[in-house]
Amino acid sequence: MDAAQTTLSKRILSIDILRGLVMIIMALDHTRDFFHVGAMTGDPLNPDTTTGMLFFTRWITHFCAPTFVFLSGLSAYLSAQSRTSSVASSFLLKRGLWLIFVELVIITFGLTFNPGYNFIILQVIWAIGTSMIFLAIFSRLSHKTVLVIGLLLVFGHNLFNLFPAPADSNGGLVLKVFFTASGTVVPISGNHFIYVFYAILPWTGIMFIGYGVGAWYKKGYAAARRQRNLFIAGLFAILVFISLRLINIYGDPVPRKEYHDLFKNLLAFFNVAKYPPSLLYASMTLGPAMLFLAVTENLSNWFTKVTSVYGAVPFFYYVIHFYLLHTILVIVFFATGHHTKEIVQVPFFFRPAAFGFSLPIVYLIWFGVIASLYLPCRWFKKYKQTHRQWWLRYV
Repeated sequence: MDAAQTTLSKRILSIDILRGLVMIIMALDHTRDFFHVGAMTGDPLNPDTTTGMLFFTRWITHFCAPTFVFLSGLSAYLSAQSRTSSVASSFLLKRGLWLIFVELVIITFGLTFNPGYNFIILQVIWAIGTSMIFLAIFSRLSHKTVLVIGLLLVFGHNLFNLFPAPADSNGGLVLKVFFTASGTVVPISGNHFIYVFYAILPWTGIMFIGYGVGAWYKKGYAAARRQRNLFIAGLFAILVFISLRLINIYGDPVPRKEYHDLFKNLLAFFNVAKYPPSLLYASMTLGPAMLFLAVTENLSNWFTKVTSVYGAVPFFYYVIHFYLLHTILVIVFFATGHHTKEIVQVPFFFRPAAFGFSLPIVYLIWFGVIASLYLPCRWFKKYKQTHRQWWLRYV
């Protein structure tokens, strides 16, 4: 392997390390949703009612979705380097449509275990799929143009919080789906609903920024310059978060609440909106993500080797972990004395509102799930490396 190939493998390894780390952390939030006693009845980020550990358990998972979407854009740029612009655009379009199908059919069932699909939940895979469709269009332009559009979306979409929503229901729904969705419910029929948790364009902005940053990873780009760029960009994002949070005027749908309590004020400072991802939320999460990429490019130890396994097969891991968690939930549901009449719940079957355990048990289940998925992920990583079937590009 020559020097250029060695550098390229290190670059991709650093991306896989970060992606694997956020995938591991992401499973903690889903484990909490299924198994924590207060997940269905309380807000873990509410300074008035939460505890420090519960707040941290939810808050640390904020880094997952934006980092994953950002890295999806970055990976899309790297993938396009080996294709013509038309072929790369076509692939993004097809992959985007495929991911939307996955969200509607495969992920929704893994989340709900509802065979009637009464509740279709649109989350991060939906956001990535729709964003890839937009990227398929705009990637034909220069990566700098894509980057500028991404920055405008991320920095500017909170302007919609300053104006009232359109009076007509159709206009309001379009605005919510594309810009301001926060648990928007769209009725399809009397007993079928779509829950839109991820507004499209704020997440598209994050993906576009990742695509623009991907140019720093192209062949021949100096490693020292790339690391410096990532460090400066990450530091700038963190400063944007701190500055705007202190000013408390723009960057989040709800202004920061002031308490006569130092600890609650600290929690309130970091309690920013994910639905949709506000400018403060994106700055708070993407800043550290870029700093992480800057300092881990040449890092190699047992921890990075483990996390990179999960990061190399994110789609495989993401789908499987939902089905594993929900299968464990079904087992625990019956093992704890619940009856068949309690199966049908909103939105998750086998998950009564009063069901659940303390945080230590949640962490124990989370660790067990992560550990049990390591060997399957390692196997699939090797399979992808040694096989060239067309469908592997989509998983």
